[in-house]
Amino acid sequence: MPTVAPLDLSGHCIAAAFLAGVPHFALADGTIHRLDHGHKTSQANDGLLCATLDQTGAKLITGGEDGKVFATGPDGEATIVAEAGRKWITSVAAGPQGAIAFATGRSAFVRFTDGRTKEFVHPRSAEGLAFAPKGMRFGVARYNGATLHFPATEGKPVELEWAGAHTGITFSPDGNFVVTAMQENALHGWKLADGKHMRMTGYPAKVKSLSWSARGKWLASSGAPAAIVWPFSGKDGPMGKAPLELGTRGNSMVTSVACHPSEEIVAIGYHDGMVIAARFADSKEVLLRRPGKGAITSMMWDEDERRIAFGSEAGDCGVIDITG
Repeated sequence: MPTVAPLDLSGHCIAAAFLAGVPHFALADGTIHRLDHGHKTSQANDGLLCATLDQTGAKLITGGEDGKVFATGPDGEATIVAEAGRKWITSVAAGPQGAIAFATGRSAFVRFTDGRTKEFVHPRSAEGLAFAPKGMRFGVARYNGATLHFPATEGKPVELEWAGAHTGITFSPDGNFVVTAMQENALHGWKLADGKHMRMTGYPAKVKSLSWSARGKWLASSGAPAAIVWPFSGKDGPMGKAPLELGTRGNSMVTSVACHPSEEIVAIGYHDGMVIAARFADSKEVLLRRPGKGAITSMMWDEDERRIAFGSEAGDCGVIDITG
């Protein structure tokens, strides 16, 4: 039976993550809590809005209302790596060779490892950000679609159009597809080779969490009373195929998903704080955590594939050890 080590914090957890095997919990007030031989706390942003891990998994990159981007290491030391004046930083993404992207208003910026920063201005606000898995390319979710930039060159950006407000973005692990989350309770995708569209609709709520399976054959998503898992193994992605529906519960929405690092299993967090694991092959479920005090907002597996850090909107955080 899995065991849960709880960490009761006060405030909305933006990100739960492992840095060098140490569980970290970044809260909206800018405090970063870690369980490292006891409960320790450090301070990053004054009002934290977004967070991600760098590609080495060694630093937590955060942005917030103070117009600053911080990098926090496993020792809790937070260093300012970029600033945007008095503007709120609403999205961050981590790229290859230590590159960082961040968005404020209509602008997206890329900060390279040598400290150079490049600005990309869009007609409407830059919402979600993501780097491609290969090469120096990043995508910006925006109103009426997405824009793909090549920040290391002066190359013309690729414009992917689809009417509506796009709020989040992700590249498939093989780099063949881009998927955005929309304000209209839907996902939209593009096959990059030919620009073919992929419509993924029918969600009763907004999709706020996306996670690719280990080999990129599946994309798990929140926004329904089950984890909706779209198949991406074919050359046209999920077109004409039905998604899996895992962990269906009639009385609580899925609010967070985190695919296992190597197996086709997904951890599913719900609005009532419950967490389960479900297997793609046969939909078998294991209860990992009983309902708690708030909706699960973030989850991450550790490198050893036996622990899951989780956080909730009520600060109801902790670590699940699936080996008991």
